Amino acid sequence: MNDMTPIAMPSPSVRDQVSEAEWDLRVDLAAAYRLVALYGWDDLIFTHLSARVPGPEHHFLINPYTHMFEEITASSLVKIDMDGNRVMEARQPVNKAGFVIHSAIHMGRDDAHAVLHLHTPHGQAVSAMDEGLMPHTQTAMIARHDLAYHDFEGIATDLEERQRLVADLGTKNAMILRNHGTLTVGETVAQAFLRMYYLERACEAQVLMLTVGRDRLYEPPQGMPDRVESQTGAPGMKRLAEGLAWPALLRKLDRLDPSFRD
Repeated sequence: MNDMTPIAMPSPSVRDQVSEAEWDLRVDLAAAYRLVALYGWDDLIFTHLSARVPGPEHHFLINPYTHMFEEITASSLVKIDMDGNRVMEARQPVNKAGFVIHSAIHMGRDDAHAVLHLHTPHGQAVSAMDEGLMPHTQTAMIARHDLAYHDFEGIATDLEERQRLVADLGTKNAMILRNHGTLTVGETVAQAFLRMYYLERACEAQVLMLTVGRDRLYEPPQGMPDRVESQTGAPGMKRLAEGLAWPALLRKLDRLDPSFRD
């Protein structure tokens, strides 16, 4: 007697459904999520990193609003369009505020292929300081000349805020969201991550140095912030990020837990 029970065919993997370029991007973005968790910059499931998928469709990848950052893999990232609709089959929702912020930057800046947004205690602390990021450390000088500010408008669920976010960012590659957190962009995930590293380290140093009081700080010599700006332009950032820091960071993750590549 023949068994006529239909054989269940395995569903195709995400890797089988996307281009090689998209898969490589997924691996890099998943790595960024793992690194954010590794450095203690995550905020449960409530912040977000994104990357624009190569191609004319203006789709981008973002985290499922169900996963801790140390759980993110290349396959688990959700692909959505600029209206927030999921492009590939996915059961997990995405963060509405994440959609508003990231879709704004991806639509408004052709070079913003990667967007990172965090709520760290140090970043939030500096975002609440009237003076913003101060030029009292080398790291702050590296970050500060490429830094914009955006005033707080409540939790970012209002689509109308997108225009103001883009206008405030302008041509800068990093932004402090007042009373909220930090944001960086880059042509690659590597560039956006290194910019975030500098910005977060600068915020952490500022919070620590202010424990002695504002009037006891040593002011940098006149002209030094301008000199550091001339030494750390976009070409240098690209080389540092893509040629040096990012490959080393990927090796670090591979030693610790290579499952981000799955």
